[in-house]
Amino acid sequence: MNESPSSPRPQPAARRRGRPAGRRAGDTVTRDRILDAARLHFAQGTYATTTVRAIAAEADVNPALVLHYFGSKRDLFAATLRLPFDLREQVAALIRDDPDDLGEQLVRAFLRVWQDPISRHPLAAMIRSVVSDQDAADALGQFFSVQMVGPLVAASGRDQPHLRVSLVVSHLIGLVMGRYILGVAPLAKADLDHLVACMAPVVQHYLTGPLPHPAHQPARR
Repeated sequence: MNESPSSPRPQPAARRRGRPAGRRAGDTVTRDRILDAARLHFAQGTYATTTVRAIAAEADVNPALVLHYFGSKRDLFAATLRLPFDLREQVAALIRDDPDDLGEQLVRAFLRVWQDPISRHPLAAMIRSVVSDQDAADALGQFFSVQMVGPLVAASGRDQPHLRVSLVVSHLIGLVMGRYILGVAPLAKADLDHLVACMAPVVQHYLTGPLPHPAHQPARR
């Protein structure tokens, strides 16, 4: 029997098996639960001692589901950094602001995250993991370079962008290592505004100031 023009055409099986209503929200909840568990374990231990199996048990999911969402322990570690360090919106705002003020605003936003007692402890634990594990160090470096400093350098359009990113990142990580991890005095006791005033001109120069060009190696005789 022929179908009338108004009759709905049956959909292929693949289309009929589309995501049920609410599936996307459920995925988000599960993913967030895994991230919370990962942050807890990375903060309590180190990157090396934390396992995907332990994180899965904490989140009450199968370890395969952790890898399904994040791919690897290194990628999961990198994802946990985005929660306390949620600076993407702030970086986007800085790009729209006066480029001559980037150094001060970046240092201030970065230090404010560390001043928050809620985020300071897990962040400090993650930094300690970075010191002892190359995968963790690579993940943290990637986060700083790609999500926080890289967009600012790219927006400035200055030369030697990769070197500029590395210089800024090394100063920011060195600052938190000395102030919050090692507790070097008087750095650890310095007022935030004083630190910003000291660091901002250096970071500003790395972001937008002139850098010396690399010297050519002398020709071998």
